[in-house]
Amino acid sequence: MEITPDSIILWEYGFIKLNATIVFTWLVMTLLSVGSWLVTRRLSTGITVSRWQSLLETIVQAVCNEIRGVAQQSPQSYLPFMGTLFILIATSNLLSIVPGFQPPTASLSTTAALALCVFFAVPIFGISSQGVVNYFKTYLEPTPILLPFNIVGEFSRTLALAVRLFGNIMSGTMIVAVLLVIIPFFFPIVMQVLGLLTGMIQAYIFAVLSMVYIASATAAHEKPQSEHKEESS
Repeated sequence: MEITPDSIILWEYGFIKLNATIVFTWLVMTLLSVGSWLVTRRLSTGITVSRWQSLLETIVQAVCNEIRGVAQQSPQSYLPFMGTLFILIATSNLLSIVPGFQPPTASLSTTAALALCVFFAVPIFGISSQGVVNYFKTYLEPTPILLPFNIVGEFSRTLALAVRLFGNIMSGTMIVAVLLVIIPFFFPIVMQVLGLLTGMIQAYIFAVLSMVYIASATAAHEKPQSEHKEESS
């Protein structure tokens, strides 16, 4: 039994190896790219819209509502990054029901890459909101003595994001595989459904935690602006 799709080598030439993680990641990206092109090529602003456009608008609205609820800010600047993050993880987890498909999120290399995207997105959004000096001042709060702990905290939460997603998806895949050997029909189907539910929950948790980290980097700038508006009114 393969613990991670990284260990499944599909093609090898010399030192070049093509494992299941890379192949299925490309597959997910291709499906999402082609799917988004098909859905958005004939968008309509009229009363009658296609079912796929309705689904897309529902997803976008749901993501916007979550961003607004978590960050208490306008979701427009965060929507492309957070929407892509959530849809990529959710699609990878949902496709695990396809026989032979190995979810890329069951690979630590994939979850680490996603966590690194969040790691770099936090200062990017923070600097764009507060400026370089004001953003890096937050590492000295509430006292400069905590600077090393704040830096360690940045790395530790990135590691936690990667390991949490990897552990949950990988363990769910292994449990279903074991049950398919022991009880070959009904019970694994139930576990597969539960695995899909877990996969969606993990995609949601990853996206929400990422938004919390980004919001914490921009909140210090947004709060004074809101207070200033209240005073002026």
